[in-house]
Amino acid sequence: MKPINAIEGGAQGHLTGFGSKAYRNYVLFALTFIYILNFVDRALLAVVGPDLVPDLGITDTQFGLLTGFGFALLYTTVGIPLARFADVANRVWIMTVCVALWSLMTALCGLATEVTIGSITIGAFWILLMCRVGVGIGEAGCTPPANSLIADYFIPRERSQALGFYAMGVTLGTMVANIVGGWVTDMFDWRTAFFVVGLPGLLVALVFKLTVKEPPRGYTDPPQAVQKERASLGEAIHELLGKPAFWLMTAGATIAAFCGYGISSFQSLFLVRTYEITAGQAAIWINTPVALSAAVGTFATGWLATRIYKKHPGAIAWVPAAGLLLSVPFYIFAFTTDNLLYAAIGLIIGGFVKYGYLAAQYTIGQGVVSMRVRAMATAVMLLLVNLIGYGFGPLFIGLVSDILFNSGAAEYGVAAGDLARSQCHPAVIGQLSEDLREVCGQVYSQSLQTSMVIMACLYAASALCFLLTWTRLGKDMVDREGK
Repeated sequence: MKPINAIEGGAQGHLTGFGSKAYRNYVLFALTFIYILNFVDRALLAVVGPDLVPDLGITDTQFGLLTGFGFALLYTTVGIPLARFADVANRVWIMTVCVALWSLMTALCGLATEVTIGSITIGAFWILLMCRVGVGIGEAGCTPPANSLIADYFIPRERSQALGFYAMGVTLGTMVANIVGGWVTDMFDWRTAFFVVGLPGLLVALVFKLTVKEPPRGYTDPPQAVQKERASLGEAIHELLGKPAFWLMTAGATIAAFCGYGISSFQSLFLVRTYEITAGQAAIWINTPVALSAAVGTFATGWLATRIYKKHPGAIAWVPAAGLLLSVPFYIFAFTTDNLLYAAIGLIIGGFVKYGYLAAQYTIGQGVVSMRVRAMATAVMLLLVNLIGYGFGPLFIGLVSDILFNSGAAEYGVAAGDLARSQCHPAVIGQLSEDLREVCGQVYSQSLQTSMVIMACLYAASALCFLLTWTRLGKDMVDREGK
């Protein structure tokens, strides 16, 4: 069937939206459900990590690569051309293909094992890395076309609420990954968790394609709306270079993401190694309430900052700075206490207070530039936040953890290569000599604990960047409507 354009669709699109109200709500629910799956598949590796890491014999550095850079590199770089493609191509088809791809690659993660082809042996780590790259490519095609579809289904005054509903997929997906993934891992194994989470996505992709219509592009735009010429990359960069507040804010958001993604990727491993609980117990009883607290905190701190911003524009920078700085002692407490309940409380409070920067990064990022540059400014900011923050945060924690483990073992006279972290896992530690078991007791969990503390302290650097942003807002802010 030939797609209709906005003009052929009628002049009332900006008043009614596309389709009936019930159908629009169905489409919004379908898009949100897909976004939940997006984050379930993305977060699952961190949930099953405590069982996967020793089973495959991979290092913390390799695990950091899998959860961070291996996923984020192509997720970030492919996302840009996919977003451009979504501006001209069939968005329903793009999302269908991408959902099927990331779901299939998630399921294939459960088959990761050493493979021998002729005389060449490919380790399980490399198989898993290729699958994670595939997940990243698929998930890059989710949000840009989804946002575009919502814009054409919902009229402007309903769009903000619809996008807010869609955004719940982030926290709901993370919680579902912990609840389902943790339970399945404990009841069966980590491989089954990937099958259970990944395979249903193939059916979801099919149902989405069969039930969701591609709306006319620009259907809800007012008839008299004038399309503004988009600024070139060169023009955008030139304007951004004259806005120190933008770069200070981006640095603060990138460091915060660097810490946040790193800590969340290794949180289950930390809990299992330190308190000798199962992966499922860590996911369900600790990670889930922490994720819920972070969701509430994101809304609460964002609401507080934007409310104060109406009278004191600088609050959009110093409120998140205060929250980020306040999170540091709570995280340090959580990573150093011997009591699991106290650790959970520290993680819950730390997660609640630190997320005010999310509202700030979009408000400042779009408020310091002219209308024509806003989209490009957001794209530049997210490129840096995802590539550096998401890509290198988990890798940093894993690398520091391995360095501390090896140096700690060396202090006890263990030569390099004589003791791997996987040998210290409770399931196999009995195979070691008494001396090596004692070394494991000293460095197995302590190395990751120290790495997490170092990462938590870096939140102070993020807070400093937002405080410096505050000093420049008066000069750089273009949108002072809230003043």
